[in-house]
Amino acid sequence: MHEPPYPVELKPYGRALLELARRREEVLCVSGDLTRQCEIDLFQAELPERFVHAGMAEANMMGMAGALAREGHIPFVHTFGVFATRRPYDQIANAIAYPNLPVRIIGFMPGVSTPGGPSHQAIDDVALMRALPNMTVIDVADAVEVRQVVDAVVDHPGPVYVRLKRGEIPVIFDDDHVLDVGGANVLRAGTDLALIASGMMLAPALGAARSLSTAGVSVCVVNVPVIKPLDTATIQGVAAEVKVVLTAENHSVIGGLGSAVAEAIAEGGLGRPLRRVGIRDTFAEGSLNAPYLFEKYGLSTQHLIDEAWTLLGRSGPPPVAPVTPAETGEYSPV
Repeated sequence: MHEPPYPVELKPYGRALLELARRREEVLCVSGDLTRQCEIDLFQAELPERFVHAGMAEANMMGMAGALAREGHIPFVHTFGVFATRRPYDQIANAIAYPNLPVRIIGFMPGVSTPGGPSHQAIDDVALMRALPNMTVIDVADAVEVRQVVDAVVDHPGPVYVRLKRGEIPVIFDDDHVLDVGGANVLRAGTDLALIASGMMLAPALGAARSLSTAGVSVCVVNVPVIKPLDTATIQGVAAEVKVVLTAENHSVIGGLGSAVAEAIAEGGLGRPLRRVGIRDTFAEGSLNAPYLFEKYGLSTQHLIDEAWTLLGRSGPPPVAPVTPAETGEYSPV
């Protein structure tokens, strides 16, 4: 893996989708009036005959996608995560999930990655989509996983919801990393703390693990790209080998990764203390930038360190996360 500050890529998803579509004629691209913002202007420019502009009518767009899937197409549907889930939820349930159709719903700007306030922040999208039968829920962590996700889901049975960060996407993994839509990845072994993260929280989790290890804490880090169906065997196996478990998600602590991990630990009969880091049952606010929101709502590297330190019952002050300045074209964890 790379070390922070991470190099970044622009539009890895847009390029990957276009490359897939060149090989697979049944792939269609559907836009909810956010074409450039969802990186699919590349698709529109090259394959306009397979590009469907549904306008700012997300409920109708999901119904259209379901109909297209019934006719043998594989529609990839794009808008911001909050508009891809909360607004058209009934149409997703009845036109896509219930008939178990191969629609791939791509939700950009997860959690507080946008400073746009409650109307644009998808802090409950994982909880909503987890609750739908037949729905697979994916939250990728870096540009390598973003590049791979389109091929990973194109032939996946049933509908899929994918969360994607916009803008500069960090490159955390080496090119030999393989996105596994069937499991979680144990990135480092440890016996004191299991730090289980998804999506944008992987970078802070890795940073927290590095700082904690310098203070004598043995940290296991688990990347969970697929939140539903959860790789229960890996989660239970890791939890059984550590003293405490800490989850990290750019989402509400209610109904997301932390809830899924809690369910797995409880159902496995494992008595492990668990703490969930995420949005604490509140609507976030708008701001001038997203890093401010990650700090304010307790999603920073330092917050993970502090939570782990308290959870483990360590005395004295916790280690301090180093500040990693990022140059142009680099990404530093919050």
